[in-house]
Amino acid sequence: MADPVAGIAGSAAKSVRPFRSSEAYVEAMKEDLAEWLNALYGLGLPSGGDGFLTGLATGTTLCQHANAVTEAARALATARPARGVAFQAHSVAPGSFMARDNVATFIGWCRTELGVPEVLMFETEDLVLRKNEKSVVLCLLEVARRGARLGLLAPRLVQFEQEIERELRAAPPAPHAPTAEEDAPETATTEGAPARGPRMTPSDLRNLDELVREILGYCTCPDQFPMIKVSEGKYRVGDSSLLIFVRVLRSHVMVRVGGGWDTLEHYLDKHDPCRCSSSGQCP
Repeated sequence: MADPVAGIAGSAAKSVRPFRSSEAYVEAMKEDLAEWLNALYGLGLPSGGDGFLTGLATGTTLCQHANAVTEAARALATARPARGVAFQAHSVAPGSFMARDNVATFIGWCRTELGVPEVLMFETEDLVLRKNEKSVVLCLLEVARRGARLGLLAPRLVQFEQEIERELRAAPPAPHAPTAEEDAPETATTEGAPARGPRMTPSDLRNLDELVREILGYCTCPDQFPMIKVSEGKYRVGDSSLLIFVRVLRSHVMVRVGGGWDTLEHYLDKHDPCRCSSSGQCP
């Protein structure tokens, strides 16, 4: 019988190595968002490469989701978003005028109705012409957070955020032990909001430490960057008392940083003096 730990560890290595570490976290978020939208709307969006953005390029799914979030807000009598969108739902070709209009409509709804911060917004060309997939992905993740507060199904990354928020509230860190979550926005579901749609169960953490050790092992320096396990999914990094939260997202090892996520390998590329000096990513 195949060793499940070895299988997961091998997948983790494969998930990062085809990409530069700076690209891997975007790929991980695309996979998560594709699974989330497929579960919500019965779609068949591919999760890898350009397929995910290509599947959204008509703007129809985005506008459909805007209206779903608006309906959830009305059901809970919340102030925002107050209005949904009118859009072209049929016979829309990617790159066409109707597709661009749908995408622009969704972007306008995010700004005016949902109040998504400008730093998390994207432009029509970013999606239609795939000019900036990172901006598209970050915006969709923020839209998912807002919907989760209204009881809509959340992507796994947002579920992880809610889990971490609960952990932080239950056991606040000591003043001398800052965490990478200190500037993170509140992501918990609105009190009393009913869960809508199927629940996506977060990944099991039992093999997390093995995956963390494998990624740390990519560095062959005599003195490796310190990353000490404090509790399940929580590590102290470097020579400081900074605590980070780590989760497994399918075959990716993800780190919660500020208000977002990164892959562990890219995080180490930026913070491990040995790795960042060789990759030119030192902060």
